[in-house]
Amino acid sequence: MSVPHEKNSSQHFDNAAALRALELAQQTLQIEAEAILALKARIDLVPDHPFARATALLLECQGRVVVSGMGKSGHIARKIAATLSSTGTPALFVHPAEAAHGDLGMVTQADAVIVISNSGESDELLAIVPVIKRMGAKLISMTGRASSSLARLADVHLDVAVDKEACPLNLAPTASTTATLALGDALAVALLDARGFRENDFARSHPGGALGRRILTHVSDVMRTGDAVPAVGPDVTLPTALLEITRKGMAMTAIIDDESRVIGIFTDGDLRRLIEQGKDFSRTPIRELMHSKPHSIRPEQLAVEAVELMEAHRINQVLVSDEQGKLAGALHIHDLTRAKVI
Repeated sequence: MSVPHEKNSSQHFDNAAALRALELAQQTLQIEAEAILALKARIDLVPDHPFARATALLLECQGRVVVSGMGKSGHIARKIAATLSSTGTPALFVHPAEAAHGDLGMVTQADAVIVISNSGESDELLAIVPVIKRMGAKLISMTGRASSSLARLADVHLDVAVDKEACPLNLAPTASTTATLALGDALAVALLDARGFRENDFARSHPGGALGRRILTHVSDVMRTGDAVPAVGPDVTLPTALLEITRKGMAMTAIIDDESRVIGIFTDGDLRRLIEQGKDFSRTPIRELMHSKPHSIRPEQLAVEAVELMEAHRINQVLVSDEQGKLAGALHIHDLTRAKVI
């Protein structure tokens, strides 16, 4: 009976250990980089290359891409499935052992299946491949041995062999999993390009991310509306306009006509400039003090366009008006910050 290795309590991380760790870090990165470059060298620029055929097979797939693998290959398979899904190719991971006990029902004739195994002889995968073949689903294998069983059974085989693992014992999957993951990324990128997948498409599958918010958030989603929008008529005096500015907390007020069309804006900055003149404007109608051509944006425009407008003109607020020029809302830079558009 073997006894589990116990860490020697007297061990400590001295300078020699630090240098050893740094050397191993460099060595690991070098080995894995070389493995990826060797993979690149095997992809010849010929139309019938296995990589091109695999890309075409996945592009023509009418169902989903099912990715499967055991152990560390399974972890890589999950990542490849996730990357494919987020870049326009619907994909899912199926555990081969679970597939043999019912989960194979998730696979249909219209699907394409990618099986990953460094040896190409994984028992769990070999148990389900005949069923996949019989149902008519296309099969792509990614293995480190071109003569392996999975390589021979596949419609397309992708060679992910590496000269050696980064593990000093040449046992733990390291360089081999890195190479496989990189080739999976290459497939996702090739499919992304072939599908014409663009930023808007990416944003739709990542609505919670920064890019999704920037591309999918419209002015109407974040603007202030109704009574929250500061607005006064052109004949009110400066004190009345200032009261509206203070009450609504946007450091400005819109000036609108009887039909709610925007005819001007008055801001805190305008007030400071008036104070510098040292004159009494308390009885002056706001129409004589306002900016008559305020910057504005439409509700259907992207919120990021409002950001660009504010940055271009060095302003912190912008009015929102509809096609008829009527006041529809207002935006403050803080509204965009809270919405995480900025």
